[in-house]
Amino acid sequence: MQLGFASAILPDQTLEEVFAIASQLNYDCVEVMCWPPGKAERRYAGVTHIDVTGLNDNSIREIQELSDRYGVSISALGYYPNPLSPDQQESQTAIEHLRRLIEAAPQLGLNRVNSFIGRDWSKSIDDNWPRFLDLWSPLVELAEQHSVRIGIENCPMFFSNDEWPGGKNLAISPAIWRRMFSDIPSPNFGLNYDPSHMVWQHMDYLEPLKEFADRIFHVHAKDVRIDRDRLNSVGILANPMEHHTPKLPGMGDVNWGQFFSILGDSGYDGPVCVEVEDRVYEGSLTTRFQSLQQSCTYLRNYIPNIE
Repeated sequence: MQLGFASAILPDQTLEEVFAIASQLNYDCVEVMCWPPGKAERRYAGVTHIDVTGLNDNSIREIQELSDRYGVSISALGYYPNPLSPDQQESQTAIEHLRRLIEAAPQLGLNRVNSFIGRDWSKSIDDNWPRFLDLWSPLVELAEQHSVRIGIENCPMFFSNDEWPGGKNLAISPAIWRRMFSDIPSPNFGLNYDPSHMVWQHMDYLEPLKEFADRIFHVHAKDVRIDRDRLNSVGILANPMEHHTPKLPGMGDVNWGQFFSILGDSGYDGPVCVEVEDRVYEGSLTTRFQSLQQSCTYLRNYIPNIE
């Protein structure tokens, strides 16, 4: 396995600075955020460390030279919008940019793109399904043509009141993943698996490592703490942020020893990228740097760096 981090935590740094920090902190790789250039609409969104709309021979060569110079690879191109948004312009923009990422990945020598399925949060899963098939079947077909694997993160995207009641991503549970992979059975369609999202939904985060072993293309290392006193006060139907708190690996309820034990048994040997969403560390570049340093120190217990 390779230890990396998602570059969204360093929104104001250049790609070279991201690589330099990764190298300094002893990371192997980085999941590089590739949003369309522009203003972020939410936390951790709108980060553009590679602008795939402007790729050319020179920029591709520069990116590859940076990777070689710092000894840090790119685990995947990351872009997490809502392709099924009821806002047609938002949906169209997301689909078109996802197509650009799929086409850009092999130009950069890569074969992974990570994203969300999306969802119209005001409709049921069944009512979203026909549109999911209409929009995602061509995207997966395009990924096959370019030998790219699409990893869908299993985050419900229900953290704020504008995402109530259904969240903005369909791919939230094993039952839905089974249905997704049955209806779009391509081997290029899989998961960017994050155990923390299973924890706050009160689901087993270890069993999917076995059942979906051949569908896990990329892994996010993020922890989460269930705040039982708050949960007992507001209940599971409250906004999820009222009863759980995203944390750095080792500071929440995920048993990382068990997680890596089963992940290794499953045959997975790909990237595991820290995704920092711990507000304690967001205040400055120094604390963001500390979050990456602390996460690397902790996770190297399970992913040793063998030079």
